[in-house]
Amino acid sequence: MSAPDPQHLVDEPAERDVVAHDVVLQGRIWDVVRDTVELGDGPAVREYVAHPGAVAVLAMDDEDRVLLQSQYRHPVRHVLWEPPAGLLDVEGEDRVVAAARELAEEADLEAGRWWRLAEFFSSPGGNDERITVFLARDLRPVAEQDRYERGEEEADLVPVWVPLEDAVTAVLEGRLRCPTTVTGVLAAAAARAQGWSTLTEVHLP
Repeated sequence: MSAPDPQHLVDEPAERDVVAHDVVLQGRIWDVVRDTVELGDGPAVREYVAHPGAVAVLAMDDEDRVLLQSQYRHPVRHVLWEPPAGLLDVEGEDRVVAAARELAEEADLEAGRWWRLAEFFSSPGGNDERITVFLARDLRPVAEQDRYERGEEEADLVPVWVPLEDAVTAVLEGRLRCPTTVTGVLAAAAARAQGWSTLTEVHLP
């Protein structure tokens, strides 16, 4: 089989007829749903998490260091090193606006320039979450009086600035396993190797 033209190597949206849809568990943030969907050889049942989606921010300073924060994640019973990130839980909010909000709330930072760095489905066999990772530069601190009061897991965030090369090494050695960290760090390294020419700049409304 011949390789496809790289320009045509793209994931494509597709719909199948859903003949039944049930909410198995209605959660505080997301639901577990059950669909009966028509596939090639007849109907099949698929259960998955219906997720609002999320954004993550790879904040990079003038020394090409990236901001990572330690945060406890109960489902995996680990403290993970992650970039600032959060749910798309504001109705109609643009993704880059959500990213700017999360950067301010979790890291007390604002950014002067933004690029879409990568986008991925976190676990397409088990949920419909789509995460957009943005690169943020020209950083400045949020004014003291405007800073967000963090709670729950976010109350114990520990920030560190890590040289991009060290973060790449940690990912490749399996020491960093958060999907937004892995995707963001490797995408940033690949984009930098190409002089950032592959990235699309985005602007806050």
